[in-house]
Amino acid sequence: MKPDTQNRYGTISRLLHWGIFLGYIAMFATALIAKFNPDLRFLLQPHQALGMAVLVLTVLRIVWAAVNAKKRPKNDTKVKIGHFALYALMLIVPVLGMARNIGRENGNEFLVQLGNNLHGELAMLLLLLIVGHIGLAIFHQIKGEKVLSKMI
Repeated sequence: MKPDTQNRYGTISRLLHWGIFLGYIAMFATALIAKFNPDLRFLLQPHQALGMAVLVLTVLRIVWAAVNAKKRPKNDTKVKIGHFALYALMLIVPVLGMARNIGRENGNEFLVQLGNNLHGELAMLLLLLIVGHIGLAIFHQIKGEKVLSKMI
């Protein structure tokens, strides 16, 4: 098991990163399939379970990053802002989904409406940020900055 270094993210950082990535692929797939095919709405149950798992992995990743901040590769301010936006939405979106479910279970219309109004919309914003994150990583790799090798 390799630790984080100034040149490359270590084993735990990479496992958390790619685990979260795979979780989001499954979450977006289940949500979109259930949205466009009402016969497959049962997929919202694994979507919710994945949401909880990804939320836990995200919290672990934030804690791990904070504990290892001095050891990790350095990023400029623009990258830090982009990562902050990703992390913020990776926390907010599942919390809104949970709030909606809690509201449904307890008859709290405010929580239901909060989730209804924001969960899906912010999830789409998160998807756009993820696509941008991937695109920028590829762009910088092509420019010769070798950013992908830090996380692969």
